[in-house]
Amino acid sequence: MSKKHPIVAVTGSSGAGTSTVKVAFEHIFRREDINPAIIEGDSFHSLNRMEFREAVKKAEATGNRNFSHFGPEANYFDKIESLFKTYGETGTGKKRYYLHSDEEAAEHNARLGTSLKAGEFTPWEDIPPDTDLLFYEGLHGLVKCGGIDMAQYVDLGVGVVPVVNLEWIQKIFRDTAERGYSAEAIVDTILRRMPDYVNYITPQFSHTDINFQRVPTVDTSNPFIARDIPTLDESFVIIRFSDPKKFDIDFPWLLSMIKDSFMSRRNTIVVPGGKMGFAMELILSPIIGEMVANRG
Repeated sequence: MSKKHPIVAVTGSSGAGTSTVKVAFEHIFRREDINPAIIEGDSFHSLNRMEFREAVKKAEATGNRNFSHFGPEANYFDKIESLFKTYGETGTGKKRYYLHSDEEAAEHNARLGTSLKAGEFTPWEDIPPDTDLLFYEGLHGLVKCGGIDMAQYVDLGVGVVPVVNLEWIQKIFRDTAERGYSAEAIVDTILRRMPDYVNYITPQFSHTDINFQRVPTVDTSNPFIARDIPTLDESFVIIRFSDPKKFDIDFPWLLSMIKDSFMSRRNTIVVPGGKMGFAMELILSPIIGEMVANRG
């Protein structure tokens, strides 16, 4: 952890909705004139799209049907940890981008003068100088395993953890609409990832400072036949603080500001789903503001 070069890590599974939290942070950064170094978790995969598909085939040929993007074999856990350590000490480090689509590839090719394709990585490049903090958003921001301990370098860890059926519904709808995958292929991916999900994704949420867990108030008992994603207004958000004193969380003030919110435990506040973004900004703005102020 570093007062001069703070690190914020937002972590969650595929389809969890980390992008919602990312938007809340972007609003805070823009409003408070904060210059972050933004790191995308996908950029630390160790295999590009074609290499990953080949690795899956090879694993299955040996009887391993659980090779996935969630585990250490397909990621540079050591490079994430090294980046966090280096940035915390010096405010510098290396980053790159994973190109999810042709549009992203075109954007970065224009910037770099390259001819990369969707599914590939841009070259490693230096993080711009004089950033105010590092902001990581992805699958593995707080991993602790096999000698790796990313969490020790993180000043604010945020988990995005919808109940698992809702997470699967969101993933199925996103991957069919945005990536053109069939429902059958997505279910196969969910099953293949399950051991790594249990061993590497879920344990991170015990190391976070704040977890945002969306719970639907409609029936999601069979996520594989759901016709739509439950809306924010059809859900509650459970916000759990591991140590409310660490960030001086003022629960009475939050309750007064967020209509229909209530406390379910001494460290947990529940808010209407439609107020999730508002609650995130109320909670996170003063924390980020104090981090940046303490840099001086």
